[in-house]
Amino acid sequence: MNTHWLASAIDYGVIGLLALLSVTVVAIGIERTAYYRRLDLRTVKDAKSLELLLSGRLFVIASVASNAPYLGLLGTVFGIMLTFYQMGQGAAVDTAQIMVGLALALKATAVGLVVALIAVTLYNALLRKAKVLTLQWEIARGRAAH
Repeated sequence: MNTHWLASAIDYGVIGLLALLSVTVVAIGIERTAYYRRLDLRTVKDAKSLELLLSGRLFVIASVASNAPYLGLLGTVFGIMLTFYQMGQGAAVDTAQIMVGLALALKATAVGLVVALIAVTLYNALLRKAKVLTLQWEIARGRAAH
């Protein structure tokens, strides 16, 4: 059985999904940054409305940040399973081929970790900006905590 197509499916499936999630996270980060810059705090009437305005789409970034490593790990597990399957199909065991297969399988975990790091960094930066905007809104209304 030719498993080359399966290896490609794992690569393009898992790593492709992680790349798509990374692009989505960056796009949301750019959108939120632009929105925060143009938001006129004087037009916001109450704290709950402000919180809704500032927290929009942040859950997507948080979800990617917490799940990207697991998606990468899933790709690695699939890659290792495929390597073991290929080992079982061959009469002779080529150590170099096994090591290459395992090394390539680990790239999915590495990509998942990179995507998670990007998402966590963006999430924290946006959360900090939202907190600053909330405090500015409270100070402008004389509602800052003492």
